[in-house]
This record gives sequence, C-alpha cells and structure tokens, in this order.
Amino acid sequence: MAASDAERAQQQIDEIEALSSIYGDDWCVVDENEKIYCIKISDCLDQPKWTLCLQVILPPGYPTAEPPIYQLNAPWLRGQDYTELANSLEEIYVQNLGESILYLWVEKIREVLVEKAQSSDPEPDIKKTTEEVDEDDVDDFLLDYQPLQEDQIKMLNYMASGSQEDEELPPIHHGNPITDRRSTFQAHLAPVVTTRQVKRVLEKLYENKKIASATHNIYAYRIYCEDKQTFLQDCEDDGETAAGGRLLHLMQILNVHNVLVVVSRWYGGILLGPDRFKHINNCARNVLVEYDYVPSTEESSRQAGKSKKIRKDNKKRTEH
Repeated sequence: MAASDAERAQQQIDEIEALSSIYGDDWCVVDENEKIYCIKISDCLDQPKWTLCLQVILPPGYPTAEPPIYQLNAPWLRGQDYTELANSLEEIYVQNLGESILYLWVEKIREVLVEKAQSSDPEPDIKKTTEEVDEDDVDDFLLDYQPLQEDQIKMLNYMASGSQEDEELPPIHHGNPITDRRSTFQAHLAPVVTTRQVKRVLEKLYENKKIASATHNIYAYRIYCEDKQTFLQDCEDDGETAAGGRLLHLMQILNVHNVLVVVSRWYGGILLGPDRFKHINNCARNVLVEYDYVPSTEESSRQAGKSKKIRKDNKKRTEH
C-alpha cells in the first residue's frame, strides 16, 4: 500500500531528527518551511583537508515517491569529480528506492573525502577563517573589529570598471530584523542588473553608520545575462565563514535573479552556533518574499495545487 502524505511527512521528521542528532553542529536547517537542509561533511574531525557541503530539499513525495533535490558545494568540486560523486548518489537512490537515504549519501560523500585525503591529491587551497569568536575574546573583538567593506568595494570596483559611472542607484529595501540572544540580523535588498549597481548599493548602505558598524555584512547577488544566457553571481562572507555561500545557495534554490541581498549581523556577545545561519537565511528569504521575488509558502502551495490539477487534466485528455 502506498504511503500517505502524513506517513511521508512523519518519515521526513524522523530522518531529520536522527541526522541532527548524529551530526550536531555540522547539520543546519536552511529553511524549515521549504524543507531545505545543509550538512557540512569532511574527511576527519581534527584538521580536515577536504570539506564539502551537501544541500538538500525534501519534496513532499520523499522518501517513497520522489528523490531529494540536492546540490554539492565545494570550491574544489569540478568536472569529473562532481560527475562521479553525483552518479554515486543517484546509484544509492536507485538501490534504495522508497527508503530514507540522506545518511547513506552523507557517509558515501565522507568515504570519497577520506579516499582523497589518503591519496596523493593535493590539498585544496581554501582560506580558513573562524566562524565565531570565543566568548572570552568578545570584548577584544568588539574593540578591534574593523568592517571589511573597503576591500569588498575595491573588488567590485575592479569588476565594474567597464560600467557607466553615472549608473542609477537602485531602490534599497530593508527587511524586519530578527533578534536572538542579543544578536540582531537584518536583510537589505536591491534590484540590480550590473556589478556597478551592486557596488553603488553597497556604498550607499555603508553610508549608514548603523550598517557600517555591523559585525558582519554578508551579501550575495545573482544577475541574469540574457545575451549569454548565464548568471553573473558572487557572494561575500565578511568574516562569517561560509555565510555568503549559504546565502547564495539559498538564492539559487529559490531561483531569484537580478537582485542583491545583504544581511547585517550585530553580534551580541553570545555564540549562536548554527542558529546564526538559520537567521541569516530566514532574514533573506523574508525580504525576498516581501518584495515579490519569491512566492510565499501559501502561494507556493496554491501553485503546486494548480500544477497538479493541470497535470491530471492533461493525463485525462491523453487517456481519451
């Protein structure tokens, strides 16, 4: 007998709870409503050489009727390495149809990373930064901290050097802040179609003393180039390791384009652990929904219902 929606939902809840328990801080909830999750996987716990981020979306039919939608994210993962790993994951799915497979996927990825660490493959050249300062260092950090915006603007200045100097400043919108344990997160959004506009928006935001004084100003943008039918996209952590990449991944999953999202975080002196990534992505998603870049959860459900009805109607017509 086929599993009901309620049974599938419960299977997903059970699997997520188990994975959260097994992997602890390496497991991250990107968006609870959309069932988007992320797990950081490495070849070992102490001084890992190879690390990869597996991002998954659990569709309503998973695990009995649909596979998870996934992305493999690592700076070194390209070409044949990506293809071979993706093929391995799809093979695991086929061999375990109807079963929960995320744990099998994670351990397969770890196995591949361990093999790379033990082989003669050169270690990836990835700049390491700390995720959050220790509580003992909070006072020193707040006194010594200098925002990184000048370097960010220099980088964008170079990228936008061929653009018009008098390009119009796009409108900038600000989302509602989220506060947790004295840390505050707030998203800012602007429509952009060139890197010059990205630079202008950042400059304008940094004119605001409150935003300029934020502990981190994380951003990501996606611009669709119609002539090449490709995306121009980039992100910035601003000292919050992997936050920019996670924000960009969220924007890719939501399929938004021609938009810049900046999330400011004012650190309150208490470590939040992986919750900080949840707040960063929630802020970003909320402002994208508010300004109609992404449909709300209710609208998505209605659209899904309409699509399902259209598919059923089409099926009936083909049967006749």
